[in-house]
Amino acid sequence: MDKSRLYVDYQLDTCLDVTKVARTVAGEQSSGTFVSVPGESEELIRRSLARVESVADAGPTPGAVLAGSKGDGSARRYRMMISWPTENFGLSLPNIIAAIAGNLFELKEVAGLKIKDIHFPDAIRHQYKGPAFGMAGTRELTGVFERPLIGTIVKPSVGMSAKETAAVVKSLCEGGIDFIKDDELQADGPLCPFADRVGEVMRVIDDYQEKSGKKVMYAFNLTGAIDEMRRRHDLLVARRATCAMVSLNSVGIGALMDLRGYCQLPIHAHRNGWGYLGRSENNGWDYVAWQKIWRLIGVDHMHVNGIDNKFWEPNESVVRSAQACTEPMFEDKTCAVVPVFSSGQTVWQVHRTSSFMPDGDLIYCAGGGIMAHPDGISAGVESLRMAWDAARNNVSLEEAARSSEKLTHAMEKFRY
Repeated sequence: MDKSRLYVDYQLDTCLDVTKVARTVAGEQSSGTFVSVPGESEELIRRSLARVESVADAGPTPGAVLAGSKGDGSARRYRMMISWPTENFGLSLPNIIAAIAGNLFELKEVAGLKIKDIHFPDAIRHQYKGPAFGMAGTRELTGVFERPLIGTIVKPSVGMSAKETAAVVKSLCEGGIDFIKDDELQADGPLCPFADRVGEVMRVIDDYQEKSGKKVMYAFNLTGAIDEMRRRHDLLVARRATCAMVSLNSVGIGALMDLRGYCQLPIHAHRNGWGYLGRSENNGWDYVAWQKIWRLIGVDHMHVNGIDNKFWEPNESVVRSAQACTEPMFEDKTCAVVPVFSSGQTVWQVHRTSSFMPDGDLIYCAGGGIMAHPDGISAGVESLRMAWDAARNNVSLEEAARSSEKLTHAMEKFRY
């Protein structure tokens, strides 16, 4: 690959001549349109037209028969790579996304299109900061080394006041939790205003730190308009909070770039809404490609779902997503982030998660898997920690449970 160009891998479904379709996609997303126009010189085409680098047949599109098509109506699936000269859009991520994920989804010739991977030009690594904290900084702030961070989500997600939220946080701290986050639905509503929640929760966290020496990391959801996020960030800094959460699909690329420019805290990136981008087999984004955008800008934690989760995503996709978050993006700049496992996670998924994340560089979040423990919140935290200790010492969950009633009760409560 020419490291001065931008390359994108696509999965393309079409029932037409794939060579023509690929050229149509490349033209539509660069200097071409449906008809030749004045000024479209050979020199301009050589300079600015996106290039079809490769097309490979991947077999019939599963289950797809397209009405009105020629022949038997069957679509075929292809792997297609297109590259762009960076002179078309500079090093601007918002404009790169317009080129690689814009009107091409709407072309009549395209029955389905999914972005599988992005290979950024080398020059862009200097344009964006990348993560400021990552795993090392997160470990430093929490004091948790050589094991995964045990985390949770405040539950019920919404409906509690700031004081009620702080009471839950107090129980979690006393149980030995490492990381707590707002649910993405909790923002700045009149029942639990952001400023009140920060004040009440940080009072609990500071008190616990004074008694124990351990400072629990709490990711407050500051998602909002650009000015709102700055004000909320500044309040977190003033109250000595150690993490800020943002909903990526709600704020968008431009707002996140703005936040990263001044943020003094780890950015916990929530992917809520990911299903409308990634769930379709035929259209949208693969997480491997999508997560690179946010890593480049500079988030520190990224949600990757979890094994045997409560959503649609198969385990193979979760594994691939988690491992992608730590793979280097450039030779001299990894932009590695902390994968965050969540969604119906309990003690039962710990061993399998550990098997493909053996270094333990992750946050393992269980909401109901902690809050709903029959012996209480503290027992929920302890049982998860015991499960991780067992996994990392090659001890089965069943064997570890023989010496722990709390772990036994967790296994019984959350059995599949």
